[in-house]
Amino acid sequence: MSFITFEGGEGSGKSTQIALLGKALAAAAIPHVITREPGGSAGAEAVRKLLVNGEADAWDAETETLLFYAARLDHVNKLIKPALAEGKIVLCDRFADSTLVYQGIGKELSESYVHTLHNLTLGNFMPDVTIILDIDPAIGLKRAAARHSNETRFEKMDIDFHHRIRAGFSAIAKREPQRCVMVDAGQGQEAVHKRIAQIISERSGFNV
Repeated sequence: MSFITFEGGEGSGKSTQIALLGKALAAAAIPHVITREPGGSAGAEAVRKLLVNGEADAWDAETETLLFYAARLDHVNKLIKPALAEGKIVLCDRFADSTLVYQGIGKELSESYVHTLHNLTLGNFMPDVTIILDIDPAIGLKRAAARHSNETRFEKMDIDFHHRIRAGFSAIAKREPQRCVMVDAGQGQEAVHKRIAQIISERSGFNV
């Protein structure tokens, strides 16, 4: 089983790097699925529309967290676990670490609340490997703005929020080195991809 997640602040390049890794897996004829959070299943995609659009203060932290976990539970049960059972690698753009960092730390809901909710809904289900793309928030937000996306709720948060996000991901990487690896996302796309391919090959045993 290999459930691989990509985490990081806004504009860190998660979607780009997941696509590059997906191409490498396809070239190596390794079965895989690429998905995202919130989203990935019909129910979760419906919830996504509520979470990523609109004003920054549309939801309080607790309600937002409950919505994320409603989407996550549907996603895990309907897509992630079935794909893993079929022997496929699952590449996911964000997962539980994002909720812990964005809501638990960034919005100061508390990490213990998020951990408790995770245990109630998913038990000990977590990724096998997590790539954390680290970037200066100011640079990441500039990159994100250049995408001209309408999913900008979190990009609208103040800069202090984004610095807390970066610090939160760094703390997780230090706390769980057996699962998480930090990668400097300020490098060029190809350099980042090569580092990620190396990590995946070392940790999952797949030669990409």
